Amino acid sequence: MQRWRALIVLGTAQFLMVLDTSVMNVSISRLVEDFDTEVTAIQAVITLYTLVMAAFMITGGKLGDAFGRRRVFTVGLIVYAVGSALTSLAPSLWVLAVGWSVIEGLGAALVLPALAALVAGAYRGRERSVAYGVIGGLAGAGIAVGPLLGGWVTTYLTWRLVFAGEVVVVVAMLCVVRWIPDAPPGPRTKLDTVGVALSAAGLALVVLGVLQSSSWGWLKPRNPPFTLFGFAPTLFVIAAGAALLWLFCSWVRRQQERGRSPLVRLSLFAIPPLRSGLTMLLCQNLVLLGLFFVIPLYLQVVQGLNAFQTGVRLLPVSVTMLVSAMTGPLLGRIAAPRTVVRCGLLVLVVAAGWLLATIEPRIDNLSFGLAMAVLGLGMGLLASQLGNITQSSVGETERSEAGGLQYTAQNLGSSLGTALIGSLLIGALVSAFTTQIEDNPKISDAARHQAGIAMEAGVSFVSTDQVRAAAERAGLPPSETDALVDSYATAQLNSLKAAVLAAAAVPLVAFPFTRRLPAELPARGAARSAGG
Repeated sequence: MQRWRALIVLGTAQFLMVLDTSVMNVSISRLVEDFDTEVTAIQAVITLYTLVMAAFMITGGKLGDAFGRRRVFTVGLIVYAVGSALTSLAPSLWVLAVGWSVIEGLGAALVLPALAALVAGAYRGRERSVAYGVIGGLAGAGIAVGPLLGGWVTTYLTWRLVFAGEVVVVVAMLCVVRWIPDAPPGPRTKLDTVGVALSAAGLALVVLGVLQSSSWGWLKPRNPPFTLFGFAPTLFVIAAGAALLWLFCSWVRRQQERGRSPLVRLSLFAIPPLRSGLTMLLCQNLVLLGLFFVIPLYLQVVQGLNAFQTGVRLLPVSVTMLVSAMTGPLLGRIAAPRTVVRCGLLVLVVAAGWLLATIEPRIDNLSFGLAMAVLGLGMGLLASQLGNITQSSVGETERSEAGGLQYTAQNLGSSLGTALIGSLLIGALVSAFTTQIEDNPKISDAARHQAGIAMEAGVSFVSTDQVRAAAERAGLPPSETDALVDSYATAQLNSLKAAVLAAAAVPLVAFPFTRRLPAELPARGAARSAGG
């Protein structure tokens, strides 16, 4: 039992890091009310959290190598607790963003790369596979227990208690952090600050462009702060981010040619299993966080459920994800990692298709619950393999760096999932609503004109009751108000289905990238290495 107690601390840290996002997703409606804001503002805060993590994960891994992984893990926990405390007391949206998105995000960027390397350093062989299965399962549990826990606390108490509770848990972890065996730090090298700035700015601009596309428009300006050559700035912002990432790669090569230590060695991307594993992690989190942004909106805004009721309906995801993620060692005896990952991707496509069929004006709880269970099964199959694949594809000295890349891919996927799927949702809502009111003879030209002005000012995913109230305030007659509300309700469902359909396409696009994943059983691979 003593050798597994390190996993208690590391697993608890993994659980906390992913708990926050799922709590926030299920509390969207309450946060909108508490801070008197819109869904798109909360979407931005959620995206910023995962973006901060993605931007600084590689830096966190480098700091772990230089100062010791357990020491950086400990410092990261302290930073995270400070952010949680500030979040629990946040009086306004910008304080929430600073406490949760920025400070907690920076703390997580220190904790997670060190965590990945500490797990790999503490366990070997089959024990390492078990440990990564547990870590993957707890990540799944955090993502899906978050809605239940956060939903209950949000509905009957306040969401702030979740973050206050995290401070208590972190203090308890700090008391037993020495249970984790540590490796001595490597030689200290100067941190590549230029590389940090270029990579962080590049990722930030790419995600910002995707996030704001719903309000700015992709090409035709909708409600942008400025235009360029008559076009919306979205693609220009994304292109600027891509240019900075290209400069980052050029800078890294230049640093290596000079014999200096770059932020990340590009040679790692030449390792086929690592490259494929990172791609799968990005796609997994893009689908998961994209759906976990869309589904609560369907349950709360369309179905009118509270946060706790939403959490209960998401519970099947946690059960099946936890169980399937922890079957990694068992699956490793009968199937190669590539086979398991491919099965997981196909299961995700089935789950998204099933979910698509359940998005109706009146929810079928049984069918919806089964779709959620299948979604968790697919996510768990991926989680059971990907952590071990990425860490086992590199040597001991590259573990922190690989851990940084691993969590960069995960959080970049999370950022893009919330931003891209959220943007598609709003874009589809505008398009569908415009089509509905143009084709409805019960709606007058004056009402269409007013709706067009409202859409140009910015669209948010609101309930039909809010649309009805706005129409009544505008002085529309009851018959026209009813027609407008019916058109909006239809557009809502169509936009939700479009977002889920986009999420279903991601595993299909990812499938060809699995061919570089390990194609033989782990036991055979280990035996071959020992014999060689």
